[in-house]
Amino acid sequence: MKFLLFFCLAFLSLGITAQTQNAKQLHETAKSFMRQGDFSNATLVLIRALQQDPSSLDINKDLAYTYFLQSDLTKALETIKPLLERDDADDQCFQIAGNIYKGLKDFKDCEKVYKKGLKKFPASGPLYSDYGGLLMASQDVGAIKYWEKGIETDPGYSGNYYNACKYYFLSGEKFWCALYSEVFINIEIQTPRTIEIKEQLLETYKRIFSDNDFFNKEKRRSPFEQAFVETLSKQAQIAASGLTPESLTMIRTRFILDWLNSFATKYPFRLFEHHLQLLQTGLFDAYNQWLFGSVQNLISYQSWVGIHTAEANSLSTFQKGRIFKLPAGQYYHQQDSR
Repeated sequence: MKFLLFFCLAFLSLGITAQTQNAKQLHETAKSFMRQGDFSNATLVLIRALQQDPSSLDINKDLAYTYFLQSDLTKALETIKPLLERDDADDQCFQIAGNIYKGLKDFKDCEKVYKKGLKKFPASGPLYSDYGGLLMASQDVGAIKYWEKGIETDPGYSGNYYNACKYYFLSGEKFWCALYSEVFINIEIQTPRTIEIKEQLLETYKRIFSDNDFFNKEKRRSPFEQAFVETLSKQAQIAASGLTPESLTMIRTRFILDWLNSFATKYPFRLFEHHLQLLQTGLFDAYNQWLFGSVQNLISYQSWVGIHTAEANSLSTFQKGRIFKLPAGQYYHQQDSR
């Protein structure tokens, strides 16, 4: 009997605690459930939060997204649609709505949502990425224009680099594939997509040095690309005996030093500045091992790490201690004359 009384009091106490939480606290509780993947509990708490603050954009937005994650697309759409008409709607509202329409296979309305969102947020990297993805799903090669625009207007967002470098890999455009692949890897350091693009980058370098036409001086290129090809061509002989993390380190070291002397002022580029910083701190070898060795031969890479533990740890600390982002004004693809 005492146990039953204690249980009832405890239950009532929890209920009173939930009732006394304000909307902000309830929202935080719901987000905790979302992070745990407990979407049903997140939904319950978000609905309670909305009872206290029905006009909250963020709570409504999270509720719509939680419904989407539970595949309750009807409720998700009912929740998100009114938000799209609000003056305070952000680009995430349109991104969530696009995902819901894609889930419903309503591609016509999905495209309308992305166009409306980009009209309101013309510098939203996520919207350019998702709209390009919608177009690519229907085999529309015009998708690349949206991914490029996303890179230009929102250079810190990784999704457009990911989509663009995969597109260029499949289309055989080696220069932009190599550049965008490595930029993506540095923005998104450690995800399953990172491993995929590391493999793609290594293969792209192999294709570059296997293609005599890549270094053809008569080929029409943008000025930035021409500068890259001209500088890289000086190291082509090193690749003649094969590409390894060690030979790529040598090639790329000489490339950066030449670039610094010839083109760094005319074409400032954060990726190449990053390479120079790694050289100056003695971490460029470790970086190239992490970039190429980890996907070329994992056992050899692990052996290298075992011997060079201090360097590998220093690189890891360096990477965790900074955010890689291309600044505005370092977008050169619009100069492409092809």
